[in-house]
Amino acid sequence: MTDTTVAGAITAPAAGRRSRKPKSEPTGTDRIPKPSQGWYRVKGTDLKLRRVTTILEQGCSKGDALTFWAGNITAETAMDNLPYLVSSSLYPDQRTEAYDWLRRAHTRKKDERAEVGTAVHRLIESKVLGTPMPEELLADDELAPFLSHFLRFVEEWQVEFEASEMVVGNEEEGYAGTLDYLLRSRLIAAALAVYFATEVPHDAVFVGDTKTGGELDVKGVYPEAALQMAAYRKAKAAWLRDGTKVPMPATFWAGVVLHLRPEGYRLIPAVADDAVFEAFLTVKRNAEWTSGLSKQVIRPALTLPTNAEEKAA
Repeated sequence: MTDTTVAGAITAPAAGRRSRKPKSEPTGTDRIPKPSQGWYRVKGTDLKLRRVTTILEQGCSKGDALTFWAGNITAETAMDNLPYLVSSSLYPDQRTEAYDWLRRAHTRKKDERAEVGTAVHRLIESKVLGTPMPEELLADDELAPFLSHFLRFVEEWQVEFEASEMVVGNEEEGYAGTLDYLLRSRLIAAALAVYFATEVPHDAVFVGDTKTGGELDVKGVYPEAALQMAAYRKAKAAWLRDGTKVPMPATFWAGVVLHLRPEGYRLIPAVADDAVFEAFLTVKRNAEWTSGLSKQVIRPALTLPTNAEEKAA
């Protein structure tokens, strides 16, 4: 792994060019790469690391699942609001407004779930780090069950946390992300040993991730979670909260996803071994195709030559 900055190697500026002022080296928490528009940017350098979640969004095919989900949300919204839709259909201006409102039903639902997920992660981070929890979140009745079930998970599985919301990255492969937490648990180690019929050290460190979507015992944890955890496991560097850059801690090849819902929780094992990491790199290449080269390969239609010379050529 190469460092993010290069020292020495001073050369004279080319004739006619201004010498660029050297970038100041970041200090303290400024050394932690910051997310920005799908990338993690390392302050004081030109280094950009593609964001893991952006890679998964751009590189993973959602198939028919997302289409069916959006269709179901739209149908449910329509059935729950039939009087409004019928009355709006009688007037052109209201009809347009109702149409726009209905067709964005799935987007609103997605945003609502994202807001809940973000709030739950903030509560969990505060609990793990022992910092005061945001008062506005503690006062939210919708979030109370999530926090209650998280605390029950910690107690029942005797969880000890090693890190929370830690930025990790792999500069060689060009990506970075923020993992939810690293944890230890003798009970999780014992359960995984039985589940996978293999030896799991009782003091093993596991990558953990929290998902709040879907419905308990139905869905909510998808294969992309394993890709995400494999990317974090295979990071080369991690940044502590004070900005110190350290080697990524060694973790077990399977992690756990805490599927947290108002009605309870499930703890889902996720394989994040070398094979899954190779699959992540394939998804990363697909994301690079989708966001880059794919936009350049289909060109405007050709036009017929307009004179004899061009036709002859």
